[in-house]
Order: sequence, then structure tokens, then C-alpha cells
Amino acid sequence: MATPNIPPNLKQPVQQTVAHPKFERLARFGYAAKGIVYFVVGLLAAQAAIGSGGRTTDTSGALQEIVVQPFGKFLLGLVTIGIIGYVLWRFAQALLDPEHTGQSNSTQRVVQRIGYLISALSYSGLAFTAVKLILGSGGTNGGATEDWTKLVLAQPLGQWLVGLAGAIVLGVGLSYFYQAYTAKFQRYFKLNQMNATERKWAKRLGQFGIVARGVVFCIIGLFVIIAALRSDATEVKGLGEALAVLAQQPYGTWILGIVALGLIAYSLYSLIEARYRSLIRS
Repeated sequence: MATPNIPPNLKQPVQQTVAHPKFERLARFGYAAKGIVYFVVGLLAAQAAIGSGGRTTDTSGALQEIVVQPFGKFLLGLVTIGIIGYVLWRFAQALLDPEHTGQSNSTQRVVQRIGYLISALSYSGLAFTAVKLILGSGGTNGGATEDWTKLVLAQPLGQWLVGLAGAIVLGVGLSYFYQAYTAKFQRYFKLNQMNATERKWAKRLGQFGIVARGVVFCIIGLFVIIAALRSDATEVKGLGEALAVLAQQPYGTWILGIVALGLIAYSLYSLIEARYRSLIRS
């Protein structure tokens, strides 16, 4: 398994760290924390859809919701540890292929590694937001994506770069539909440790949740492309705004409700991953 991004003198210590049982437990805790965050996002959206309070928000908004609960800072501290664990796991996936996908030199593996790296950086930002909330110094990164988009648009070929980014996000969204249809995500589970009911629900929740993520990613990607075409960074929308767009459509409350339930399904799927995903394969 080639790991060209790691200097030879660091490769073995890094591999030993990733293979340590405590690192695996931290990674599993990371999947659980991710599940909690998406559960809050989905629950708030579902409440908004049925007119029972709630709101459409993103993962940062979910952290804000957690911190204002009783013992909120303690709970958010646990979630933050999990998010940091997930970040470290994503970096490990990008660099070491601990799950042994068998595609270390293929184009598909390169794309996959880039995806893991982007995910690691994204969740690093979420962890930073969580720390700021715990410290009471504010936590939202509202406008950050818009600011970056504005900066890129101001550069030579900026519209093309933003358009390419939007096309990539849209492509990721479409790929989620394929993943849900094929249910190939099941190969990452310890299926021999799951009974028939657990396998059935892991598949159903995974498919429903991944489709919901695909819908959201497609909306985000389309608006990034619109921002590129109009050279207007204000057109860029994040997760919360994408959910709000759904609510504004005909039968929007129904659509939002279904996607919200899908995000809740995805959160439960993440909890199943925390328990049964085969992380470190020998």
C-alpha cells in the first residue's frame, strides 16, 4: 500500500498510531459525534417542517443548539472530542488507507483520498467552531463560504474555478444517489457481527440518509454554479440555506420534512457506523 504523502521516517510511527486500539475507539467516537450533529440538524428541520418550532440550520447551528441545553458545554465538549477524532480518522483515511480498499494507485482511490482530505478540513473548521462556543467567544462561521467565494471570484479565472467547485459538489451529490442505489457502503461493515435485522436497518437507514445528503449537496452545488455564472458570491448557500430553499418550493414543507427525516436516518446510520464499521483492517 503506497503512502507517498508521508515521509519514510514518519510512515511507520503514523501507521502504529492509527493501528492502536485507542485510536480506533476515538474514530468510532467520531462517527457517533457526527451522528449526533446530523440528528440535531435533521430534528430542527423536521420541527420547522411541521410548524413545531425548529429551524433550518447547518452543522454549526447544531452545535449552537447543543451548547444552550442543560449541561450544554459539557455535552458539546464530548461532541468536540468526537469531531476531533473524526478529523484524525479522515486524515488517516486520506494518507494510509487503513480500510484496505485495494485501490491505492488507482484514479478512483486518488479522488477518494482528496474527498477524505476535504472532509478532514471541513470537520476541522467545525471542531474550531465548537471550541469557540465552549469558550463563549461565538461560534458561527456565517459568511465564511461567501467570503472565500468572493475572494476566488476576484482572481483571474475566478468564475471558472468557482464553477468547477460547484460542479464537483454537484457531482458528489449525484454520486450519493448512486451509492444509495447500489448500497455498496455495506462492504465497510462487520456484517458477520450483525444479525439480519441490524443488517436490514443499516442498509435502509444508509440508503435513505445518503439520498437526503445527495439532495442537499446537489442544491449547494447548483447555487455555487449560479454564483459563478452571475459572479455573485451572495448566491452561495450552505446546508441550512439549502434546506430553506426546499421549504420555499411547492409542497415545500413535505419536501423539507422528508429530507429532514433522511438526515435523521443518516445520523442513525452514522451511529451504526460507530459500532459496526470495520475501521482498521489487518
